[in-house]
Amino acid sequence: MIEINGVSLAYDVTNILSDISVTIPKGGVTALIGPNGAGKSSLLALVARLQPLQSGAITMDGLSVASTPGKVLAKKMAILRQDNHLGSRLTVRELVGFGRFPHSRGHLTAEDRKVVDEALMLFDLDDLSGRFLETLSGGQRQRALVAMAYCQDTDYLLLDEPLNNLDMYFARDLMRSLRRIADERGKTIVIVLHDINYAGTFADRILAMRNGRIVADGRPDELITTDMLNTIYGFEIPVTTIDGRPVALPFR
Repeated sequence: MIEINGVSLAYDVTNILSDISVTIPKGGVTALIGPNGAGKSSLLALVARLQPLQSGAITMDGLSVASTPGKVLAKKMAILRQDNHLGSRLTVRELVGFGRFPHSRGHLTAEDRKVVDEALMLFDLDDLSGRFLETLSGGQRQRALVAMAYCQDTDYLLLDEPLNNLDMYFARDLMRSLRRIADERGKTIVIVLHDINYAGTFADRILAMRNGRIVADGRPDELITTDMLNTIYGFEIPVTTIDGRPVALPFR
């Protein structure tokens, strides 16, 4: 599990996160939701050690994120950031293969290639495997990046807005794949989402943030209510039920 205790973050005089303490259990899908500037990506970046802790502590299965060697953490968690700078002359297969670096140190084995093939198939990239990244759409590149993170074969998969650039078909397809990975392979997926209905459909648990704090924590049916969404987003959002699931209607 991921344990976050007393974590705060500030830039100059601006508070980004304020005394965050929460435990994310092992297994399943946990979604971070909230308005822009709520601190979702900043919290995920601290968990992934993309930036140093200023206060508090974060552990992953008892390992300190701050002090555990990078080689050890790279076999424990994989991270997909919002901003990724890629070499345009890489093929999709080469990019996905980079996910195996913590295991092979750049020299792919037959087992590594098998994992790459599996990731290409899982994320519907087989037909694109020989294409250069510069020839892909934004959505195709995004799927390749998720496949690379998956290919790292870690217990924890941390994804910061992976649905960026994806149309409805591939967004739904990606979320179905992530749900299947969590259920069938025991992965723990922590995902930042802006679409609360994807969170409600595919997540086991939702952490809602606002102004650098966690303002709600619970099952989708507990959080996707008009009153709770008003607390999170600051305006009234009607909620209906479809096939037994709460569905927010933010455009009504």
